[in-house]
Amino acid sequence: MNIVAIIPARGGSKGIPGKNIIDFCGKPLINWTIEAALGSNIITRTIVSTDDMKIASVSGECGAEVIMRPDALSGDISSSEVALLHVLEELKSKENYQPDLVVFLQCTSPLTIPEDIDGTIRALLEKKADTALAVTDFHYYLWEENNNEVLGINHDKSVRLMRQEKEPQYLETGAVYVMNYSGFINYKHRFFGKTVIYKTPPERCFEIDDAHDLIIAESIFKNNN
Repeated sequence: MNIVAIIPARGGSKGIPGKNIIDFCGKPLINWTIEAALGSNIITRTIVSTDDMKIASVSGECGAEVIMRPDALSGDISSSEVALLHVLEELKSKENYQPDLVVFLQCTSPLTIPEDIDGTIRALLEKKADTALAVTDFHYYLWEENNNEVLGINHDKSVRLMRQEKEPQYLETGAVYVMNYSGFINYKHRFFGKTVIYKTPPERCFEIDDAHDLIIAESIFKNNN
């Protein structure tokens, strides 16, 4: 099968300037995701989509292909799907390349390893699904405020169940998504048709959005290793 991994990485970042190539445990942040994709036993191409020449240079040196993204598709409100579709359009128009599956990886999830990527791909294939995502177990109680009081979202506040009594719930890690190519081109969204999950251990699940997250993720990484 032809399976392409696409890593969107725009240059603008308000939380941490230059976040996608900031040093994380001795390497540019994006390198960890690129290396995880290159270490996959299933992925056949790894491509970084960016509007930033520094990110392009770092990504190329790490072994990824790079497709430059127009500024019009790189703003704060531009969705990840827009970046993915642009790459796929470029591949089709210039190479007549149409993969079987598209793997969307986040460069802000440096704890991801090849096993998480391959596991999510295999979940889609084995369960004959259209889309798949990496998740981790979620055991917390969620609340929302409504008319000056709080209401339970995922629980009845009058019943306090123990963890083992609760129905399984899962947190989207934000690290790995897999989509059937033709369906993604049609729906232009990462979720459509039958969706399945791959459970990732919580110690490998963390997204970096701000400087505080960076400190926590580095601590988790060093502990894991």
